Amino acid sequence: MAFTMSGRPLYWRLLVFTILAFLISLSTASLGDMLPDFKECVTVSRFLERRHLKQELDHKQLTVDTRSRYARLKIATVERHIYVRIGSFLRTLSIFILRANPDLDCCLQALHLRLLLWDCPAECDYTCQHIITDRRVNRDPPMLDPVVQFHGKWPFYRTLGMQETFSVIFSFMNLLAHHHGMSRVRESIPPSYPLRRFYLAFGYFGLASWVFSMVFHTRDLPLTEKLDYYGAGASVMYGLYLSVVRIFRLDQTRPRYKPTLLRYWTFICTGLYIGHASYLSFWSWNYTYNMAANVAVGIVQNCLWTWFSISRYRKYMKSWTAWPGMIVAWIIVAMSLELLDFPPWYGLIDAHSLWHLGTVVPTAWWYLFLVRDAQDDIAGERLKA
Repeated sequence: MAFTMSGRPLYWRLLVFTILAFLISLSTASLGDMLPDFKECVTVSRFLERRHLKQELDHKQLTVDTRSRYARLKIATVERHIYVRIGSFLRTLSIFILRANPDLDCCLQALHLRLLLWDCPAECDYTCQHIITDRRVNRDPPMLDPVVQFHGKWPFYRTLGMQETFSVIFSFMNLLAHHHGMSRVRESIPPSYPLRRFYLAFGYFGLASWVFSMVFHTRDLPLTEKLDYYGAGASVMYGLYLSVVRIFRLDQTRPRYKPTLLRYWTFICTGLYIGHASYLSFWSWNYTYNMAANVAVGIVQNCLWTWFSISRYRKYMKSWTAWPGMIVAWIIVAMSLELLDFPPWYGLIDAHSLWHLGTVVPTAWWYLFLVRDAQDDIAGERLKA
């Protein structure tokens, strides 16, 4: 059995490795942002963007009013300022880069890109990331680490405007796992069972978190990032809430103090989450704090479920009673994939997307345990009656 005393050191090693993975990922700076070539490319592309806007305005100047004359004068002033700053060399360089990279005209965007809020500056930044990355990859002699991160992310290739295609796909697979699991709960557990509503609530939190994950990985914006973090935080916090409710059976009405304990526990978890979200929103959007908070909450619930699994298996010697501990171990191994923070394969699949893939099976497995546990509990109550 995996939960012997000799197996515990392995469990804690995996736990420590997982924490280190997140700390390493948070402390690594984005080298790509500092590259002179990248800065120069962005400057040139934005110069071309302004030139494109001026040409578009001149084209529409057949019937002009006072407002459009002012706009044209304003753009012309900006352009003169750019000419003074970057000089004739940069203008020559911009023509050379435009000929070598026709896609650098950042304002020529398809409709689906505009719908996903890919504006000119974002398009310029994306294009320059891949221009610089391609140059570094094809350099002779080759570089030791040709692919670097920009703005804390690897340079992914878009698919239909989606920034991290496989993270979106794997997030959707997790969404389906929750949806299918909730259907199992509804079909297999009677409405009268007191824990049923807690299990369904767990599913709704999971659905919300994976929807926000899909949105964020489709388009990384300040709003989508916040939704992803808030959704993930709520899902993790509810996981802790559910673990205490199930393990200590706070759903029961006897003894009399249990409903009171449930109310207090609900108040504590709600207050902790509100405080967490408020700190991020109004005090400091701190990535290190956010990750540390989620890891701490996750560790507590993982330890609770592991202890619950060991004690139940020793008592009943049924294989399914060990499932929670096995699921916890699986998730820890999947999270440790973050240690393998490698450049995306073919510009599409990275370690973070594989971590999302690694949570699909344990999510489906978890609902199987909830149903099996509920059915066993109901059968036991019938025998007592």
